[in-house]
Amino acid sequence: MGTIPLTAASLLVLAITFGAAAPARAGRSCETTRPAIATIERGLILAQRTHEALEAAHIRDGAQVVLLARAGQDLSKYGVRYSHLGLAYRTRTPQGQPAWRVLHKLNACGTATADVYRQGLGEFFLDDLWRYEAAWSMPSAHAQARLLSLLTDGDRALRLHHRPYSVVSYAWGSKYQQSNQWAIETLALALDPAAGSRERAQGWLQQHGYQPAVLRLGPLTRLGGRMSAANVAFDDHPDSQRFADRIETVTADSVFAWLQRSGLGGKPVSLQ
Repeated sequence: MGTIPLTAASLLVLAITFGAAAPARAGRSCETTRPAIATIERGLILAQRTHEALEAAHIRDGAQVVLLARAGQDLSKYGVRYSHLGLAYRTRTPQGQPAWRVLHKLNACGTATADVYRQGLGEFFLDDLWRYEAAWSMPSAHAQARLLSLLTDGDRALRLHHRPYSVVSYAWGSKYQQSNQWAIETLALALDPAAGSRERAQGWLQQHGYQPAVLRLGPLTRLGGRMSAANVAFDDHPDSQRFADRIETVTADSVFAWLQRSGLGGKPVSLQ
């Protein structure tokens, strides 16, 4: 489906359909200006197309849960394509219509903390995205069943959530927790109920071959990031790696690569 002009009324219908009637400010800047109509239109069209593609995957492959990514920032200079990962699952509206909801962690307005939100596809993509592209990986049937049970249980889904936030938190650390890190640690908890702490979840991930991304960030970049933003910190990284400009953190790209490599998920699918 190509991009088509939308009226105010049709935008409202799409927003309500895909859960974006009241967009949250978490994960976005705190500017008071309203997003441009074109931005809303593109985000809602991507949400609609993603819904249709996931429904087709449900019919074709039995998809119930996917790891869903978006490209909110330009991270290409670090070799990263997708900036943010959420856990999306299929459910139904009160009227009985199929719907996809996303559980994901968002950093509010560049602060040093973050919370977990349950949103529709509309809100997930209703942002000033760097690139209007969705990508997802469908876990194995066993993993989907475990994830679906956890994602619909509010208490269990939040068990490993840790509010202190750094966008480049150390993949094997516990001082901070960024969004992609929460998602993969929660996946570990779903697959191994004994992984009831972040340390145990990270141990499970190491045992099953997860390899974090290694970002090359020089001292000026690190210093500038720490001084200019509350949501950027490097003090949880081992000195031996930090001073060698090796920042190991969890990216959506590295999670997709691991899922396919380990056999826990399929080849990532992208949609533009």
